Amino acid sequence: MASPAHAAAVVVEQALPGDTAWLLTATALVFLALPGLAFYYGGPARYKHSISVPLQVGVIAAVVSLLWIMVGYTLAFAETTGGWIGGGSRWMLLQIEAVRFGTTVPESAFALFHTMLAVLATALMVGAWAERGRFGWVVIFAGLWSLVVYAPVAHWLWGGGWLALRIGTVDFAGGLVIHTTAGVSALVAALLMGRRNGFPDTADEPQTDYLRLLGIPLLWLGLFGVTGGGLLLGASDETAAALINLQASAATAVLVWHAVDRLRAGHVSANGFASGALVGLVAIAPAAGFVSTGAAIVIGAVAALACRYAAHFIRNSLRIDDTLSVFAINGVGGITGTLLAGLFMAVEWGGTGLPPGQSVAGQLAAQAIGLAAVTVWSVFATGILATAVSLFFPMRVSESDEADGLDAAHQT
Repeated sequence: MASPAHAAAVVVEQALPGDTAWLLTATALVFLALPGLAFYYGGPARYKHSISVPLQVGVIAAVVSLLWIMVGYTLAFAETTGGWIGGGSRWMLLQIEAVRFGTTVPESAFALFHTMLAVLATALMVGAWAERGRFGWVVIFAGLWSLVVYAPVAHWLWGGGWLALRIGTVDFAGGLVIHTTAGVSALVAALLMGRRNGFPDTADEPQTDYLRLLGIPLLWLGLFGVTGGGLLLGASDETAAALINLQASAATAVLVWHAVDRLRAGHVSANGFASGALVGLVAIAPAAGFVSTGAAIVIGAVAALACRYAAHFIRNSLRIDDTLSVFAINGVGGITGTLLAGLFMAVEWGGTGLPPGQSVAGQLAAQAIGLAAVTVWSVFATGILATAVSLFFPMRVSESDEADGLDAAHQT
């Protein structure tokens, strides 16, 4: 994740203090996404499950942080082994360099930033199994997922792996690496776990929309940190442009979602605001540093329509119980932005330009290949991992515990 796939590597002997300070600030902003996610997921949860959701987010943060420091970072960012996985030179961060190759920041700051991205990606899945996932299974599965699913994909796109260097797939701030992997894996987990009792017509009311509205600004700030770090890893005009695109996409998605709500239901809603904002933030992630602001507005609008339809279709037509629409928002949003990045990064569309010798059709193909590879790996690896863990730790709580509530049953 040192630089765009088609840019020359930066070689410096000493880290730049300004870039280092900015990356550490971006890392702190990413951390804010975790309490934001706890509120965003915890608000819609029913009262009897309201503690279980934020607690799972918090414990996942602790487990993944430790695993990433020990194992995950080297799998993603050590020297490549055939373009598929990193080698073992960075176990326990013992041999990190004073300056990360290809960047202007210390490798310690680079590793810390990516630790937080791994935590965020893993925690995003909690919304798919909310109100029925057993705590023990969640913790073990999430920790292993960060190593088995997330780390290889991060290597393929940001660590010198085959998708970036051989295929030319680009991902500026996690549309593929974070949101598509988490969204697709969340859908697989939801399918394996089955529906909640009474789904989709449950009589219990959500806890409060106020908490969801409190969570979305924190998530917004957190994803500012992800994009602000991005591929650039420093403070620059290009970073500012990427953040403007992030804001434009999120604002557009909110208004488009509200417009559709108004046309279909006659009113807007707190849930529509929160969902629309997150969709816009997710969809622009793969393209933020490569496209114009006009393109960012189009991406936000298209993603809002696509994700809103996907959420309705998955819940009401397919009747899949992805509790808080993790796949519809993160998965479909990441997929939409990944494909549109291949189109709008072209100079004729106002973008920063395609890799040398690449055509728009070729870049679209590279994005589609990357998307297919990440999706297939996420489905295959998540299915096997979730099933394997369930042989030792049951995947979901008992019917009586679910009825009583995960909080009362001490299955938080």
